[in-house]
Amino acid sequence: MRKVWLIVKRECSEFGIKLTAASPGLRVGARFLGKPVRARLRTSDEGAQALVEFAVCLPILMLIVTAIFTFGIALHNYLELTDAVSIGARLLAISRGQTTDPCATTATAVQNAAQILNTANITYKFVLNGTTYSGASCSSSSTTTGAAGNLAQGSTAQVTATYPCSLWVYGANLVPSCTLTAQTAELVQ
Repeated sequence: MRKVWLIVKRECSEFGIKLTAASPGLRVGARFLGKPVRARLRTSDEGAQALVEFAVCLPILMLIVTAIFTFGIALHNYLELTDAVSIGARLLAISRGQTTDPCATTATAVQNAAQILNTANITYKFVLNGTTYSGASCSSSSTTTGAAGNLAQGSTAQVTATYPCSLWVYGANLVPSCTLTAQTAELVQ
């Protein structure tokens, strides 16, 4: 008990508190030790330091959040394109004998499935039974039956679509040559 009293007495004397006894055995003044400490803490200027730290960190934090948001949009566009190409390839696989231009039918299906994307920017490439067609139509062919003749049952029909992605963050394109590519191959039914 005597040790504690000496520590309290020493700490109080540092803050200018005089310990007096109002009655024998009662130590008055030790309970007021918190006021000078709170007063000393109140005079320090920690608010300005926090404001400076916030001002330094906010632009970096906003840049990171915006980049994450932009990357999320690009990832969503990729998922949308992949799903649309998969739907188009399934339609191409079952459209044997039903159309003279299966590529145009497939491109329309991809455009209808990818409603969020700017469909004018989607480019197509079709591989039907080993013959490659570029563009949304494959009606012009050297054979008399056209592309529909290349849709033989059991052969592979492959659809590839590319879409430009933009990763613009505060006026800077992070990856200027970014393109999203989705490819699906199906067996013709």
